Amino acid sequence: MADSYDVIVIGAGPAGYVAAIRCAQLGMGVAVIDEYKRKDGEPSLGGTCLNVGCIPSKALLDSSEHYHRVESELAGHGIKVEGASLDVPQMIKRKDKVVSDLTGGIKQLFKANKIEWLQGHGKLMAERQVEFSPHKGKARQLSAEHIILATGSRPIEIGAAPLDGERIVDSAGAQEFQEVPKRLGVIGAGVIGLEMGSVWNRLGAKVVLLEAQDSFLSPVDQQVAREARKLFEKQGLDIKLGCRVTETRKGKTVSVHYEDSDGKQSLQVDKLIVSVGRRPNTDGLASEDADLLTDERGFVHVNDHCETNIPGVYAVGDVVRGPMLAHKGSEEGVMVAERIAGHAGHVNYETIPWVIYTDPEIAWVGHTEAQLKAAGTPYRSGSFGFAATGRARAMDRADGMVKIIAHAETDRILGVHMVGPQVSELIAEATLAMEYEASAEDLARTIHAHPTLSEAVHEAALSVHKRAIHKAN
Repeated sequence: MADSYDVIVIGAGPAGYVAAIRCAQLGMGVAVIDEYKRKDGEPSLGGTCLNVGCIPSKALLDSSEHYHRVESELAGHGIKVEGASLDVPQMIKRKDKVVSDLTGGIKQLFKANKIEWLQGHGKLMAERQVEFSPHKGKARQLSAEHIILATGSRPIEIGAAPLDGERIVDSAGAQEFQEVPKRLGVIGAGVIGLEMGSVWNRLGAKVVLLEAQDSFLSPVDQQVAREARKLFEKQGLDIKLGCRVTETRKGKTVSVHYEDSDGKQSLQVDKLIVSVGRRPNTDGLASEDADLLTDERGFVHVNDHCETNIPGVYAVGDVVRGPMLAHKGSEEGVMVAERIAGHAGHVNYETIPWVIYTDPEIAWVGHTEAQLKAAGTPYRSGSFGFAATGRARAMDRADGMVKIIAHAETDRILGVHMVGPQVSELIAEATLAMEYEASAEDLARTIHAHPTLSEAVHEAALSVHKRAIHKAN
């Protein structure tokens, strides 16, 4: 007889482990199957995000920013540091410690919530059965009233630049360099490519990013994207658009061959990061007789509440439609758990914030001007630069801006876009405002502390109606 649970979750990333914890909080018996192993071969909870994605990349971004400030900025504050040196292995060691602490924390949460962690591969079978193949031992059958698929995503590989784990790597490999490459190439100038490129650029590498699209950061409001590109290139990042990589050759260096509007080109680098997006990790997730419906790209088909075509089976996170964001997956996990328990869980896909953790940071929520123009939606916008805020000036972080777009007739906020210091935190105010269907006037009439970075949000809201105080409207 198969081992039975109320809920089986396949995948322990931010979507899966959050779903499991919420199910346990609601009184269900839960098992989580996850096959992830660390580089030392030990199983680890947290999926890509905690182990080789969001968390380690932010740890390295923070470390590299400290080094850059010591090298290039602190003297202007009257702080002189002589003989500063860079210890890359220690930087990587610290990153690993951050990851270990957080993944260990999830293990403790599982224990506290009486969640069973099954280490190995899970496959959905017919009639809500799950085949569990442990890392060691024989496979066995499990069953559950409800099954949640949350196996996440993995980097897309391209034939023109096959990974070797040493000189040509994906984003995970880029977090393991033991020394700073003199010349670093990055295929893809999206979120991950920019973040990884920024880390090694700050540490001294000469970084070139090759982006296939003709526009920079196409999902971002283009006024913000133009400002961001200008600031990145000022830092030394070489961003080339409209580049199609055709071949890589390895000798003493990695020779990257690509084509752009000027024809065939080549680039010599010491290391190459391939960062061209991610694909759902659904290979081998379900047997044929389970009849799980997926599309041609491998995404699991779900409705608005993340229910698949199979009764009692749900899918959340990177394996379903929508942005591949940890917080989006977590909220879907909570929604599914609450709906299983008979509550009215939901996710508002219109108010999911995005962040790029470069310096300056980029953050946005809602619609861009281009999207509103295409939809024929009447709007007005206002913007305000951080250079006019006292706190940003005092911090020596005066680059960037906040832009707010509101409906021309109702004044309801439709989108907020930022590039500048700590906008990963500032975007929460905009997200909350949109969740409550606030107007630009509502934000404009909300008192913001002085001096703070959030005053830029306040002034941008005032600017929508040409009322900004510290700007010539």
